[in-house]
Amino acid sequence: QCGCRKHSHCVMLLLLPADISALSLPTLMRDLYYQSYAQVGVLFASIANFNDFYIELDGNNMGVECLRLLNEIIADFDELMDKECYRDIEKIKTIGSTYMAAVGLVPTTASKTKKSITSHLCTVSDFAIEMFDVLDAINYQSYNDFVLRVGINVGPVVAGVIGARRPQYDIWGNTVNVASRMDSTGVQGKIQVTEDVYRLITDYYDFVCRGQVSVKGKGQMLTYFLEGRRKGSRPSQSQQLQHTNSERRSSAFTHGSVCTRLSPAPTVTSYSNIRTPSPGVPKPTPSTSTTRYLPSASAAMV
Repeated sequence: QCGCRKHSHCVMLLLLPADISALSLPTLMRDLYYQSYAQVGVLFASIANFNDFYIELDGNNMGVECLRLLNEIIADFDELMDKECYRDIEKIKTIGSTYMAAVGLVPTTASKTKKSITSHLCTVSDFAIEMFDVLDAINYQSYNDFVLRVGINVGPVVAGVIGARRPQYDIWGNTVNVASRMDSTGVQGKIQVTEDVYRLITDYYDFVCRGQVSVKGKGQMLTYFLEGRRKGSRPSQSQQLQHTNSERRSSAFTHGSVCTRLSPAPTVTSYSNIRTPSPGVPKPTPSTSTTRYLPSASAAMV
């Protein structure tokens, strides 16, 4: 019985944030857990051309090999979140080939010093930039040309746990809806943000104003493309808590053979000025081919 209880707790740690998994399962099943937050950064990142890649054929085990590669990409995004500098980011879920995460979901009763929303937005922006590096590395290894499209918004949300079986931690509110629209109305290879995000972190990043964009349910909204981190800029509150962006660029992303120090893929050019290729690593040869490949994998790995 103790073993079952321990196993249940381990499962809850995987499904729910640490502060919520400390609650007993009967409590979560009996009562609705929710908490409101005034300022949360919400990110949606989609592999915009994955649907074109997915196909069910006998040669790819009726689509399983396509899903295997998608799983590798999502797992690498998850491992990126394990880095100390991204510990404040909470993965919410994946929806198809879209990755959803949020920052600022710190319980109001926490004793540790809270960071400013500006610091949180810088963290999630750096995470978004590094997601491009991770995908570039996978493209380099698998001879694919997947392209990421990211949307970020900031504002109030309600977070909670829904369901007694396979409880789902999620966030709701207009902020989440607009963040999703920043992704869906965005441009491949770009990070599109709202005017609120732009105003909070404009001193630390380079932006290009996209102009008015038609957003479902919101009409016309002024949006910006986040182009990259300004050299040497960082909010003072986070200087002692995070590594510098240049240090992250030069460090290897150690997940199997994946390394983000590879040169950028030719299909993503927006962030080429902030990537540092490793000395001695050959630069990928640009190609206009749209053929995509899967890395070889044993059927036993399924």
